[in-house]
Amino acid sequence: MRISKHLVLISALALLVSFTAYPAAAGKKDDTLNIALEKELETLDWYFNTAREGIVLSQHAYDFLIYRDPVTFEHKPLLATSWKWLSNTVLELELRQDVVFHNGAKFSADDVVYILNYASNPDSKVKYWTYVNWIKEVKKIDDYKVQIITHKPFPPAIEFLSCAMPIYPKDYYSQVGSKGFGVKPIGTGPYKVVQVEPGKKIVLEAFDKYFAGSPKGKPAIKRIVWRTISEVNTKAAELMTGGLDWCWLIPPDQAAKLAQVPNLTVVAGETMRVGFLYMDAANVSKDAFKDNPFTKIKVRQAMNYAIDAATMSKTLAGGQSKPVDSVCFPTQFGCTGDVTKYSYDPVKAKQLLTEAGYPNGFEVDFYVYRDRPYAEAIVGSLANVGIKAKLVQLQYSAMREKFQGGKVQLAFWTWGSNSINDISAIIDYWFMHTNDDIARDPKVLELLTAASSEMDVEKRKALYKEALQIIASQAYTVPLFTWVTNYCFSSELGFTPNSDETPRFFLAKWK
Repeated sequence: MRISKHLVLISALALLVSFTAYPAAAGKKDDTLNIALEKELETLDWYFNTAREGIVLSQHAYDFLIYRDPVTFEHKPLLATSWKWLSNTVLELELRQDVVFHNGAKFSADDVVYILNYASNPDSKVKYWTYVNWIKEVKKIDDYKVQIITHKPFPPAIEFLSCAMPIYPKDYYSQVGSKGFGVKPIGTGPYKVVQVEPGKKIVLEAFDKYFAGSPKGKPAIKRIVWRTISEVNTKAAELMTGGLDWCWLIPPDQAAKLAQVPNLTVVAGETMRVGFLYMDAANVSKDAFKDNPFTKIKVRQAMNYAIDAATMSKTLAGGQSKPVDSVCFPTQFGCTGDVTKYSYDPVKAKQLLTEAGYPNGFEVDFYVYRDRPYAEAIVGSLANVGIKAKLVQLQYSAMREKFQGGKVQLAFWTWGSNSINDISAIIDYWFMHTNDDIARDPKVLELLTAASSEMDVEKRKALYKEALQIIASQAYTVPLFTWVTNYCFSSELGFTPNSDETPRFFLAKWK
């Protein structure tokens, strides 16, 4: 078996380090945590960025009204001290009175009313529209009390307020707009952004006026230097030489090598992220292509039979990864695997392709933005049944733009649901006739619309189950498996990953 160059490099570096004195972690000496994340943030405005890195930044630079404990999933007061439902559509929240933003402005109800009304206004065109469109209006009752009025009953409101709606300062945001805020953000979080070099680094410093009593606590590490590094070899080399103190998304084979290096810790943390292939069943791309094989159900079914998700999960993802039969994470409210299942059967796949009019298969551009080894394995599986998938790898933002622009017939997506433990955080985004919905099934839309306002727990579960059964029976997607994230960091750093795939460096400390 051919050994790739990057494995040779890592093996050599690991051997070198094992025979030499490992340098003291540079970060600990000057109280600076040097981290690397994979994707460049196109903006630091959370509402206009769907990358996981934006979620990580939001936990550090901003605060939400409510805090969800990453271990127990319990909801705790953050910017709101308490909350209660006055009716099925009116939620009242009392706010903290001792909070200031990073620019010194005092936090009040005006900020909550402004940003939530702004985000929930369709004219604002925020990226997370399905996460905020349940809000009809936010009203100021007094300086430290607000009411959120929903269009209709919205069962997961508290969960969404704890994960999906950071609070910004009204005066500053209204002055600079999303564009200005995206390069110079202001929040109330435990860290403030002090430097932004787009595509290179972001520097955060502990906010010395962060309010006492926050469940996030006062950060123990003074400074975080956040760099964008997607190349695995570079991250591995810098970890071993002390240039980095922390990184993630290390492939399993490289992680195994790094685990052998002195003074490095490797942890395979489970996540709520799932992967899936999405096919243009609704022919959204009709203006860009003469032929679209994915409008035929037998082709979509063949795609499902052609890919061995179980083996990919075991051999490529590893760790605690498991194959999924539905496009959702198993713990999410409403998720079920009681749907049509497609076992790995390339013979069946070829038969279905022939019946669909493609006895010799077809060619298609296959768009991906991450996890290239997984994508290459999928390309190989498709080739075995005659489908010639040309791998096209783009940056996340560029791929999303092409996808939403109707120029993609087959795409490989992963989704972490903003770590929201409710199926609406994934299924509504991809199947409620949004810009990312290329199935456009009217019955699925009807079911999801009903589920979004059903307060009865069992009835809501039944609605989601029926929607998932249609999605599976129509083979709109190819569900793959759950993701495992390999975290690699200095053994001098006290860091614990959580299942919501959101590292919280304000809880980390030097040993």
